[in-house]
Amino acid sequence: MRQYLNWKTYLAFVALFIVGASLYYTSQLAGKLADEEKKKVEELAGALKTLIKSDNLQETALASNIIARNTTIPLIILDDKGQIFDSRNIDTLHAVNPHKVVKQKLEEFKETHAPIVADYGTGKNYVYYGESYLLTQLRYFPYVQLAIIILFLIVVLIALSAANRSLQNQVWVGLSKETAHQLGTPLSSIEAWLELLRDNDANNDAVTEMQKDLDRLKLVADRFSKVGSSPQLEEEDLLARLGDIVAYMQRRSPNKVLISLHSQQKELPVNISGPLFDWVMENLIRNALDSMGGSGKIDITVTNHPQQVWIDVQDTGKGIPGHQLKKVFTPGFTTKKRGWGLGLSLSRRIIEKYHHGSIYVKHSEIGKGTTFRIILRK
Repeated sequence: MRQYLNWKTYLAFVALFIVGASLYYTSQLAGKLADEEKKKVEELAGALKTLIKSDNLQETALASNIIARNTTIPLIILDDKGQIFDSRNIDTLHAVNPHKVVKQKLEEFKETHAPIVADYGTGKNYVYYGESYLLTQLRYFPYVQLAIIILFLIVVLIALSAANRSLQNQVWVGLSKETAHQLGTPLSSIEAWLELLRDNDANNDAVTEMQKDLDRLKLVADRFSKVGSSPQLEEEDLLARLGDIVAYMQRRSPNKVLISLHSQQKELPVNISGPLFDWVMENLIRNALDSMGGSGKIDITVTNHPQQVWIDVQDTGKGIPGHQLKKVFTPGFTTKKRGWGLGLSLSRRIIEKYHHGSIYVKHSEIGKGTTFRIILRK
């Protein structure tokens, strides 16, 4: 995870460097192009002055040519009384009121540049100008590039996240399958030894308890085998299932711990995979027991909604620090001295991927306890 975060930081710095360099370079180009356009307008103002003052045909022809060559820079020429004398390169073809469009452009140009004055002795013309289409596009280019880089980063991060999740899934599936496979052989051997004990009239009570533990181990192996496949969801009474889990965990809890089930319904049919759902609930209850240090309460509250069922598992343990709340479902994260930190991560996979529900920390307070909420579809 640390390496993954470093990749994100590296990509962010690269993106910032590219954007910064692009902004600087584009700003330099835009500044040079703006200076060139200003010179062209000054030349045009001089040509306009020549047309008015000069009688030399060669000079007036050259001036006319300079004015005609301007096909990119929008400009508006005012006479010495401030009236619009002429305009160039302003799109008024589809305008209902062309004069109004030119006046609006004039106000924009006044805010953008100071006018170039063409003084021909008996009067003056004022040339107001804007930016050419090329210069405008050049100024917007860095922001377009920034949007493309951000989009690229988002795609890369999504791809990395998907690859990371895929790798985690492969590890989980491989670990689960291998665990189920490794448990299979000794379980078969233990079952054979139990049959021998029954045939030899061994202590029936001991054999019965051993059979219960063997059945429990078979259930654990079955759960591991289901993690790597898509389990079949079947309609079951959720409250009956939870009641069995509470009874099972209560027998294996310290005497000073009380586990209670609360619901306003007597029956609540929900589509679940029984063995995997039991695993999730047992994992939440076991974590709650570890956080309480041998005494306290665990309340399991089931709330029925029209489209969903909410299951809250609330304990009176030590709570989870705020900075760790976002990490509790991360593979490998654990606050215990033992364990691999896969319990809550596998629980989320079971609820979200197999049951199409959600699981999250609803509330946690240091010294007062934690509440996990599971949401299942009905």
